[in-house]
Amino acid sequence: MKTTSSAGSNTTIRERLGLRPIINVSGTMTALGASIIVPEAISAMAEMASQWVEMDDLQRAASTVVARLTGGEAGFITACCASGITMAIAGAMTGNNLLAIERLPDDTGDLKSEVVIQLGHIVNYGAPIDQSVRVAGARVIPAGTVSVTQDYHVREAINERTAAGLYVVAHHTVQYGMLSLDEFCDICHAKGVPVIVDAASEYDLRGFLARGADVVIYSGHKFLSGPTSGIVTGRKDLVRSAYLQNRGVARAMKVGKESIAGTMAALEAWEKRDHAGIRRREEAALNLWKDALQGLPGIFAKIIPDPTANPLDRLQIFVSPESRFSAAGLTSALAAGSPPIIVRNHEIERGHFFLDPCNLHPGEAEIVAEQLRAILTAKDRSADAMKAARKDSSGVLRWPD
Repeated sequence: MKTTSSAGSNTTIRERLGLRPIINVSGTMTALGASIIVPEAISAMAEMASQWVEMDDLQRAASTVVARLTGGEAGFITACCASGITMAIAGAMTGNNLLAIERLPDDTGDLKSEVVIQLGHIVNYGAPIDQSVRVAGARVIPAGTVSVTQDYHVREAINERTAAGLYVVAHHTVQYGMLSLDEFCDICHAKGVPVIVDAASEYDLRGFLARGADVVIYSGHKFLSGPTSGIVTGRKDLVRSAYLQNRGVARAMKVGKESIAGTMAALEAWEKRDHAGIRRREEAALNLWKDALQGLPGIFAKIIPDPTANPLDRLQIFVSPESRFSAAGLTSALAAGSPPIIVRNHEIERGHFFLDPCNLHPGEAEIVAEQLRAILTAKDRSADAMKAARKDSSGVLRWPD
Protein backbone atom coordinates (compact mmCIF):
# COMPACT_ATOMS: atom_id res chain seq x y z
CA MET A 1 0.00 0.00 0.00
CA LYS A 2 1.32 3.44 -0.92
CA THR A 3 2.34 5.72 1.92
CA THR A 4 3.30 8.82 -0.04
CA SER A 5 1.05 11.33 -1.67
CA SER A 6 1.45 13.27 -4.90
CA ALA A 7 -0.27 16.51 -5.84
CA GLY A 8 -3.23 15.96 -8.11
CA SER A 9 -3.51 12.21 -7.48
CA ASN A 10 -7.05 10.91 -7.56
CA THR A 11 -6.29 7.62 -5.84
CA THR A 12 -3.39 7.82 -3.38
CA ILE A 13 -5.18 9.01 -0.26
CA ARG A 14 -8.09 6.67 -0.94
CA GLU A 15 -5.69 3.76 -1.15
CA ARG A 16 -4.13 4.74 2.17
CA LEU A 17 -7.56 4.90 3.81
CA GLY A 18 -8.83 1.71 2.21
CA LEU A 19 -11.59 3.51 0.26
CA ARG A 20 -13.02 2.44 -3.09
CA PRO A 21 -11.64 4.48 -6.04
CA ILE A 22 -15.08 5.35 -7.42
CA ILE A 23 -15.88 7.21 -10.62
CA ASN A 24 -18.67 9.72 -9.99
CA VAL A 25 -21.18 10.08 -12.83
CA SER A 26 -23.96 10.90 -10.38
CA GLY A 27 -23.30 14.63 -10.10
CA THR A 28 -22.57 17.06 -7.29
CA MET A 29 -23.81 14.71 -4.59
CA THR A 30 -22.91 15.34 -0.95
CA ALA A 31 -22.82 11.59 -0.28
CA LEU A 32 -19.98 11.26 -2.82
CA GLY A 33 -18.01 14.30 -1.70
CA ALA A 34 -19.92 16.90 -3.77
CA SER A 35 -17.28 18.03 -6.29
CA ILE A 36 -13.63 18.26 -7.21
CA ILE A 37 -12.34 21.31 -5.31
CA VAL A 38 -10.66 23.84 -7.59
CA PRO A 39 -6.92 24.48 -7.07
CA GLU A 40 -7.53 28.10 -6.07
CA ALA A 41 -9.69 27.01 -3.15
CA ILE A 42 -7.26 24.31 -2.06
CA SER A 43 -4.45 26.88 -2.06
CA ALA A 44 -6.47 29.42 -0.06
CA MET A 45 -7.44 26.78 2.50
CA ALA A 46 -3.85 25.65 2.95
CA GLU A 47 -2.66 29.25 3.32
CA MET A 48 -5.34 30.10 5.86
CA ALA A 49 -4.93 26.91 7.91
CA SER A 50 -1.99 28.12 9.99
CA GLN A 51 -3.18 31.72 10.44
CA TRP A 52 -5.03 33.42 13.28
CA VAL A 53 -7.90 35.59 12.13
CA GLU A 54 -10.76 37.50 13.72
CA MET A 55 -13.66 35.51 12.34
CA ASP A 56 -16.14 38.39 12.10
CA ASP A 57 -13.59 40.33 10.06
CA LEU A 58 -13.00 37.34 7.81
CA GLN A 59 -16.75 37.08 7.27
CA ARG A 60 -16.87 40.82 6.49
CA ALA A 61 -14.33 40.19 3.75
CA ALA A 62 -16.42 37.25 2.58
CA SER A 63 -19.51 39.47 2.51
CA THR A 64 -17.82 41.77 0.02
CA VAL A 65 -16.99 38.86 -2.30
CA VAL A 66 -20.41 37.25 -1.95
CA ALA A 67 -22.21 40.54 -2.60
CA ARG A 68 -20.14 41.25 -5.70
CA LEU A 69 -20.74 37.82 -7.23
CA THR A 70 -24.42 37.53 -6.36
CA GLY A 71 -25.73 41.08 -6.45
CA GLY A 72 -26.80 40.86 -2.80
CA GLU A 73 -26.39 43.66 -0.31
CA ALA A 74 -24.43 41.38 2.04
CA GLY A 75 -23.53 37.74 2.52
CA PHE A 76 -21.65 35.23 4.60
CA ILE A 77 -20.35 31.66 4.56
CA THR A 78 -21.81 28.91 6.70
CA ALA A 79 -21.38 25.16 7.07
CA CYS A 80 -23.73 24.11 4.26
CA CYS A 81 -27.04 24.98 2.62
CA ALA A 82 -29.04 23.16 5.29
CA SER A 83 -27.50 25.38 7.97
CA GLY A 84 -28.05 28.42 5.74
CA ILE A 85 -31.77 27.63 5.58
CA THR A 86 -31.99 27.26 9.36
CA MET A 87 -30.08 30.50 9.92
CA ALA A 88 -32.11 32.48 7.40
CA ILE A 89 -35.40 31.22 8.86
CA ALA A 90 -34.24 31.93 12.41
CA GLY A 91 -33.12 35.40 11.35
CA ALA A 92 -36.51 36.15 9.85
CA MET A 93 -38.03 35.17 13.21
CA THR A 94 -35.72 37.00 15.63
CA GLY A 95 -34.39 39.97 13.71
CA ASN A 96 -31.59 41.48 15.79
CA ASN A 97 -33.08 40.48 19.15
CA LEU A 98 -30.10 38.79 20.82
CA LEU A 99 -32.15 37.36 23.69
CA ALA A 100 -34.64 35.84 21.24
CA ILE A 101 -31.68 34.31 19.36
CA GLU A 102 -30.47 32.62 22.56
CA ARG A 103 -33.94 31.27 23.32
CA LEU A 104 -34.49 29.47 20.02
CA PRO A 105 -35.62 26.92 19.06
CA ASP A 106 -38.18 26.04 21.72
CA ASP A 107 -39.01 29.49 23.13
CA THR A 108 -40.53 31.46 20.27
CA GLY A 109 -42.69 33.64 22.51
CA ASP A 110 -44.37 36.32 20.45
CA LEU A 111 -42.08 35.81 17.45
CA LYS A 112 -43.44 35.16 14.00
CA SER A 113 -42.68 31.47 13.65
CA GLU A 114 -44.49 30.03 10.62
CA VAL A 115 -42.88 29.33 7.25
CA VAL A 116 -44.97 28.84 4.12
CA ILE A 117 -43.68 26.37 1.53
CA GLN A 118 -45.37 24.72 -1.43
CA LEU A 119 -46.10 21.07 -0.68
CA GLY A 120 -44.30 20.02 -3.86
CA HIS A 121 -41.16 21.70 -2.49
CA ILE A 122 -40.99 19.73 0.77
CA VAL A 123 -38.21 17.46 -0.44
CA ASN A 124 -35.52 15.25 1.03
CA TYR A 125 -31.95 16.01 -0.02
CA GLY A 126 -30.38 13.54 2.41
CA ALA A 127 -32.53 14.98 5.20
CA PRO A 128 -36.02 16.47 5.00
CA ILE A 129 -35.97 20.17 4.19
CA ASP A 130 -38.72 20.86 6.71
CA GLN A 131 -36.33 19.72 9.44
CA SER A 132 -34.02 22.63 8.60
CA VAL A 133 -37.02 24.88 9.27
CA ARG A 134 -38.00 23.11 12.48
CA VAL A 135 -34.46 23.28 13.85
CA ALA A 136 -34.92 27.06 13.95
CA GLY A 137 -38.06 26.60 16.04
CA ALA A 138 -40.40 27.46 13.18
CA ARG A 139 -43.48 25.60 12.04
CA VAL A 140 -43.86 24.52 8.41
CA ILE A 141 -47.11 25.54 6.72
CA PRO A 142 -47.56 23.51 3.51
CA ALA A 143 -49.42 25.27 0.69
CA GLY A 144 -51.24 23.48 -2.11
CA THR A 145 -51.04 19.80 -2.99
CA VAL A 146 -48.25 17.60 -4.30
CA SER A 147 -49.47 18.11 -7.87
CA VAL A 148 -50.59 21.74 -7.94
CA THR A 149 -50.30 24.98 -5.97
CA GLN A 150 -52.69 27.83 -6.73
CA ASP A 151 -52.05 31.45 -5.84
CA TYR A 152 -54.75 31.39 -3.16
CA HIS A 153 -53.11 28.38 -1.47
CA VAL A 154 -50.09 30.52 -0.60
CA ARG A 155 -52.05 33.72 -0.02
CA GLU A 156 -54.39 32.11 2.49
CA ALA A 157 -51.51 30.32 4.26
CA ILE A 158 -49.98 33.67 5.21
CA ASN A 159 -51.10 35.30 8.45
CA GLU A 160 -49.77 37.46 11.29
CA ARG A 161 -47.55 34.56 12.43
CA THR A 162 -45.77 34.11 9.09
CA ALA A 163 -42.03 34.76 9.31
CA ALA A 164 -41.05 33.86 5.74
CA GLY A 165 -41.85 31.97 2.59
CA LEU A 166 -39.38 29.26 1.54
CA TYR A 167 -38.93 28.45 -2.16
CA VAL A 168 -36.86 25.46 -3.28
CA VAL A 169 -35.06 25.22 -6.63
CA ALA A 170 -33.96 21.61 -7.17
CA HIS A 171 -34.48 18.60 -9.40
CA HIS A 172 -36.07 16.92 -6.36
CA THR A 173 -39.12 19.20 -6.36
CA VAL A 174 -42.31 18.62 -8.34
CA GLN A 175 -41.40 20.12 -11.71
CA TYR A 176 -44.88 21.18 -12.80
CA GLY A 177 -48.01 22.67 -11.27
CA MET A 178 -46.09 24.75 -8.72
CA LEU A 179 -46.03 28.54 -8.52
CA SER A 180 -43.02 30.16 -10.15
CA LEU A 181 -40.58 32.11 -8.02
CA ASP A 182 -41.93 35.37 -9.46
CA GLU A 183 -45.51 34.46 -8.50
CA PHE A 184 -44.46 33.24 -5.06
CA CYS A 185 -42.52 36.47 -4.39
CA ASP A 186 -45.40 38.67 -5.55
CA ILE A 187 -47.85 36.95 -3.18
CA CYS A 188 -45.48 36.98 -0.18
CA HIS A 189 -44.30 40.56 -0.70
CA ALA A 190 -47.88 41.83 -1.02
CA LYS A 191 -48.31 40.66 2.58
CA GLY A 192 -44.93 41.90 3.81
CA VAL A 193 -43.36 38.44 4.01
CA PRO A 194 -39.73 37.88 2.91
CA VAL A 195 -38.86 35.05 0.52
CA ILE A 196 -35.91 32.73 1.16
CA VAL A 197 -34.69 30.59 -1.75
CA ASP A 198 -32.83 27.30 -1.43
CA ALA A 199 -30.73 27.29 -4.61
CA ALA A 200 -28.11 24.79 -3.46
CA SER A 201 -27.24 23.27 -6.82
CA GLU A 202 -27.75 26.25 -9.10
CA TYR A 203 -25.29 27.91 -11.47
CA ASP A 204 -27.14 31.23 -11.53
CA LEU A 205 -25.64 33.32 -8.75
CA ARG A 206 -27.61 36.50 -9.52
CA GLY A 207 -30.96 35.60 -11.07
CA PHE A 208 -32.95 34.63 -7.96
CA LEU A 209 -32.31 37.90 -6.15
CA ALA A 210 -33.00 39.76 -9.38
CA ARG A 211 -36.39 38.00 -9.63
CA GLY A 212 -37.47 39.12 -6.18
CA ALA A 213 -36.00 36.77 -3.58
CA ASP A 214 -34.90 38.47 -0.36
CA VAL A 215 -32.34 35.82 0.69
CA VAL A 216 -30.76 33.10 -1.46
CA ILE A 217 -28.70 30.18 -0.20
CA TYR A 218 -26.17 28.43 -2.44
CA SER A 219 -23.84 25.51 -1.94
CA GLY A 220 -20.16 26.37 -1.99
CA HIS A 221 -19.22 22.74 -2.64
CA LYS A 222 -21.32 21.80 -5.65
CA PHE A 223 -20.99 23.64 -8.97
CA LEU A 224 -18.70 26.25 -7.40
CA SER A 225 -16.26 23.43 -6.53
CA GLY A 226 -15.26 24.87 -3.19
CA PRO A 227 -15.02 23.22 0.24
CA THR A 228 -18.17 21.99 1.98
CA SER A 229 -20.02 25.20 2.79
CA GLY A 230 -23.14 27.27 2.27
CA ILE A 231 -23.42 30.83 0.98
CA VAL A 232 -26.14 33.15 2.29
CA THR A 233 -26.77 36.33 0.31
CA GLY A 234 -29.41 39.01 -0.07
CA ARG A 235 -31.01 41.88 1.84
CA LYS A 236 -28.56 43.24 4.40
CA ASP A 237 -30.96 43.30 7.36
CA LEU A 238 -32.03 39.70 6.79
CA VAL A 239 -28.47 38.53 6.16
CA ARG A 240 -27.32 40.25 9.36
CA SER A 241 -30.11 38.60 11.37
CA ALA A 242 -29.21 35.23 9.87
CA TYR A 243 -25.51 35.73 10.68
CA LEU A 244 -26.33 36.59 14.29
CA GLN A 245 -27.70 33.06 14.71
CA ASN A 246 -24.06 32.03 15.20
CA ARG A 247 -24.74 33.19 18.77
CA GLY A 248 -27.55 30.62 19.05
CA VAL A 249 -28.74 27.59 17.11
CA ALA A 250 -26.06 28.03 14.43
CA ARG A 251 -23.24 27.59 16.94
CA ALA A 252 -23.53 23.90 16.09
CA MET A 253 -23.21 24.79 12.39
CA LYS A 254 -20.10 26.93 12.56
CA VAL A 255 -17.73 27.07 9.63
CA GLY A 256 -13.94 27.09 9.85
CA LYS A 257 -11.60 29.80 8.64
CA GLU A 258 -10.25 27.42 5.99
CA SER A 259 -13.70 26.84 4.51
CA ILE A 260 -14.49 30.56 4.46
CA ALA A 261 -11.23 31.33 2.66
CA GLY A 262 -11.70 28.39 0.29
CA THR A 263 -15.25 29.39 -0.59
CA MET A 264 -14.19 32.98 -1.24
CA ALA A 265 -11.48 31.67 -3.57
CA ALA A 266 -13.95 29.36 -5.33
CA LEU A 267 -16.30 32.30 -5.90
CA GLU A 268 -13.52 34.39 -7.38
CA ALA A 269 -12.38 31.45 -9.52
CA TRP A 270 -15.96 31.14 -10.83
CA GLU A 271 -15.60 34.58 -12.44
CA LYS A 272 -12.56 33.41 -14.41
CA ARG A 273 -13.62 29.82 -15.13
CA ASP A 274 -13.68 28.65 -18.74
CA HIS A 275 -17.36 27.72 -18.62
CA ALA A 276 -17.54 27.18 -22.38
CA GLY A 277 -14.51 24.87 -22.32
CA ILE A 278 -15.99 22.83 -19.47
CA ARG A 279 -19.25 22.58 -21.40
CA ARG A 280 -17.39 21.24 -24.45
CA ARG A 281 -15.65 18.55 -22.38
CA GLU A 282 -18.94 17.52 -20.82
CA GLU A 283 -20.60 17.30 -24.23
CA ALA A 284 -17.73 15.14 -25.51
CA ALA A 285 -18.24 12.71 -22.63
CA LEU A 286 -21.98 12.54 -23.23
CA ASN A 287 -21.52 11.82 -26.93
CA LEU A 288 -18.89 9.17 -26.16
CA TRP A 289 -21.27 7.36 -23.81
CA LYS A 290 -24.21 7.66 -26.17
CA ASP A 291 -22.15 6.22 -29.03
CA ALA A 292 -20.89 3.37 -26.81
CA LEU A 293 -24.48 2.30 -26.14
CA GLN A 294 -25.63 2.56 -29.75
CA GLY A 295 -27.16 -0.65 -31.08
CA LEU A 296 -27.10 -2.58 -27.80
CA PRO A 297 -30.31 -4.62 -27.32
CA GLY A 298 -32.76 -3.18 -24.79
CA ILE A 299 -30.79 0.03 -24.25
CA PHE A 300 -31.86 3.48 -25.40
CA ALA A 301 -29.98 6.64 -24.49
CA LYS A 302 -30.65 10.31 -25.07
CA ILE A 303 -29.03 13.55 -23.96
CA ILE A 304 -31.37 15.71 -21.89
CA PRO A 305 -31.06 19.19 -20.33
CA ASP A 306 -30.90 19.84 -16.60
CA PRO A 307 -34.44 20.17 -15.18
CA THR A 308 -33.73 23.46 -13.36
CA ALA A 309 -32.11 25.07 -16.43
CA ASN A 310 -28.51 24.84 -15.27
CA PRO A 311 -26.21 24.97 -18.32
CA LEU A 312 -25.44 21.25 -18.44
CA ASP A 313 -26.87 18.08 -19.91
CA ARG A 314 -26.98 14.47 -18.78
CA LEU A 315 -27.33 11.13 -20.55
CA GLN A 316 -30.60 9.39 -19.72
CA ILE A 317 -30.35 5.62 -20.18
CA PHE A 318 -33.52 3.57 -20.55
CA VAL A 319 -33.17 -0.13 -19.74
CA SER A 320 -35.70 -2.68 -21.04
CA PRO A 321 -35.82 -6.49 -20.50
CA GLU A 322 -34.23 -7.17 -23.91
CA SER A 323 -30.94 -6.11 -22.35
CA ARG A 324 -31.31 -8.90 -19.77
CA PHE A 325 -30.90 -6.19 -17.13
CA SER A 326 -33.27 -4.04 -15.14
CA ALA A 327 -32.20 -0.46 -14.57
CA ALA A 328 -31.50 -1.33 -10.93
CA GLY A 329 -29.51 -4.42 -11.95
CA LEU A 330 -27.37 -2.49 -14.43
CA THR A 331 -26.54 0.27 -11.95
CA SER A 332 -25.61 -2.37 -9.37
CA ALA A 333 -23.29 -4.05 -11.89
CA LEU A 334 -21.60 -0.73 -12.61
CA ALA A 335 -21.19 0.02 -8.89
CA ALA A 336 -19.70 -3.44 -8.30
CA GLY A 337 -17.19 -3.10 -11.14
CA SER A 338 -13.53 -2.21 -11.06
CA PRO A 339 -13.40 0.70 -10.70
CA PRO A 340 -16.88 1.21 -9.22
CA ILE A 341 -19.01 3.61 -11.26
CA ILE A 342 -21.73 5.43 -9.31
CA VAL A 343 -24.59 6.72 -11.49
CA ARG A 344 -27.46 9.14 -10.88
CA ASN A 345 -30.22 6.73 -9.90
CA HIS A 346 -32.89 8.79 -8.18
CA GLU A 347 -35.52 7.73 -10.77
CA ILE A 348 -34.41 4.11 -11.00
CA GLU A 349 -37.87 2.66 -10.32
CA ARG A 350 -39.03 4.23 -13.60
CA GLY A 351 -36.62 2.04 -15.56
CA HIS A 352 -33.92 4.57 -16.30
CA PHE A 353 -30.92 6.30 -14.80
CA PHE A 354 -28.58 9.16 -15.74
CA LEU A 355 -24.90 9.74 -16.33
CA ASP A 356 -23.66 13.18 -15.24
CA PRO A 357 -20.34 14.38 -16.73
CA CYS A 358 -19.59 17.32 -14.41
CA ASN A 359 -17.22 15.55 -11.98
CA LEU A 360 -14.86 13.59 -14.20
CA HIS A 361 -11.10 13.33 -13.94
CA PRO A 362 -9.15 12.98 -17.21
CA GLY A 363 -9.61 9.53 -18.75
CA GLU A 364 -12.64 8.58 -16.67
CA ALA A 365 -15.19 9.19 -19.43
CA GLU A 366 -13.47 6.52 -21.49
CA ILE A 367 -13.47 4.06 -18.56
CA VAL A 368 -17.23 4.57 -18.12
CA ALA A 369 -17.84 3.89 -21.83
CA GLU A 370 -15.70 0.74 -21.73
CA GLN A 371 -17.39 -0.57 -18.57
CA LEU A 372 -20.87 0.01 -19.98
CA ARG A 373 -20.12 -1.92 -23.15
CA ALA A 374 -18.26 -4.69 -21.33
CA ILE A 375 -21.13 -5.31 -18.91
CA LEU A 376 -23.86 -5.10 -21.55
CA THR A 377 -22.08 -7.33 -24.10
CA ALA A 378 -20.90 -9.98 -21.64
CA LYS A 379 -22.36 -13.45 -22.22
CA ASP A 380 -23.23 -14.00 -18.56
CA ARG A 381 -25.32 -11.87 -16.24
CA SER A 382 -25.12 -11.64 -12.44
CA ALA A 383 -27.85 -13.25 -10.37
CA ASP A 384 -29.39 -9.85 -9.57
CA ALA A 385 -29.25 -8.49 -13.13
CA MET A 386 -33.03 -8.24 -13.29
CA LYS A 387 -33.58 -7.12 -9.71
CA ALA A 388 -36.39 -4.72 -8.89
CA ALA A 389 -35.69 -1.28 -7.50
CA ARG A 390 -36.26 -1.43 -3.75
CA LYS A 391 -35.49 0.97 -0.94
CA ASP A 392 -33.31 -0.59 1.75
CA SER A 393 -31.98 1.33 4.75
CA SER A 394 -30.27 -1.66 6.37
CA GLY A 395 -26.81 -0.55 5.24
CA VAL A 396 -27.23 2.83 6.92
CA LEU A 397 -28.19 1.15 10.17
CA ARG A 398 -25.02 -1.00 10.14
CA TRP A 399 -22.62 1.98 10.17
CA PRO A 400 -19.75 2.03 11.20
CA ASP A 401 -19.49 -1.75 10.79
